[in-house]
Amino acid sequence: MNWQGVFPAVTTKFTADDELDMAAFRANISAQVAAGVSGIILGGTLGEASSLSNQEKMVLLAETVAETEGKLPVIVNIAEQTTKAAVALAEELQARGASGLMLLPPMRYAADSRETLVYFQAVAAATSLPIMIYNNPVDYKIPVTLEMFAELIKIPNIQAVKESSRDIGYITRLRIAFGDRLKILSGVDTLALESLMMGADGWVAGLVCAFPRETVAIFRLVQAGRYAEAQAIYRWFIPVLELDVHPKLVQYIKLAEAMTGLGTEYVRAPRLMLEGEERQRISEIISRAIETRPQLPDYVSL
Repeated sequence: MNWQGVFPAVTTKFTADDELDMAAFRANISAQVAAGVSGIILGGTLGEASSLSNQEKMVLLAETVAETEGKLPVIVNIAEQTTKAAVALAEELQARGASGLMLLPPMRYAADSRETLVYFQAVAAATSLPIMIYNNPVDYKIPVTLEMFAELIKIPNIQAVKESSRDIGYITRLRIAFGDRLKILSGVDTLALESLMMGADGWVAGLVCAFPRETVAIFRLVQAGRYAEAQAIYRWFIPVLELDVHPKLVQYIKLAEAMTGLGTEYVRAPRLMLEGEERQRISEIISRAIETRPQLPDYVSL
């Protein structure tokens, strides 16, 4: 696994009847591939993982593998309440053709460091797939500390971290402690450029679902040392990127997908589609971004 580049945490598309909308899903995956992303992540928070059945996850996996024709890694998120369920899901995902896993700490129960480590170790032992640990203590209340990573890197298939602590200095501390052994991907859209400048290897992105070319352009311009051009796009992007750090990020980003022609607004209850003043306010933010969309340089060849 090459943990470098932009990895969209894609949304799950639904119909008005609350079924998977595979036509809309495939269209968005196709747009991501065309923009130059480095891999696809299924079933994350943005993918409404908590509301998906395992059967639906397998359908999304099969469709993504087929749509990408094996040219990109397809990574599936594991966010389970029990170690037993997480192990079983890891085994099934490997059997069904996943390229890698994104692994959250146990859900609901506030596991301590020892319990979280044992959970991660058990899942890693159940599969040969490469694993990216998702460190998001802000939303999930369980920090993955440097001391924990010192144990986790002893496991060969634990290879990367999606860093979402909101502490930009943590990237430097990870790099000092572990060098290149642990690949680091920014997991917060509003800190993505800063994270890349501090040495992150990649970006697990949210608003890429609606603005794939702009997202990939920022990453590749940074990699090419063209920082001023990357910064200009990022400054245009920031008002929309703020939608990624809100409890209703799923509804907000799905609205952006609908407005850019890359998806629909349908969400699965208990989430509800936006309405009234809130919908109008978010629509105006997205509309301004669309109206002022920057002319991108030829980033594809960088």
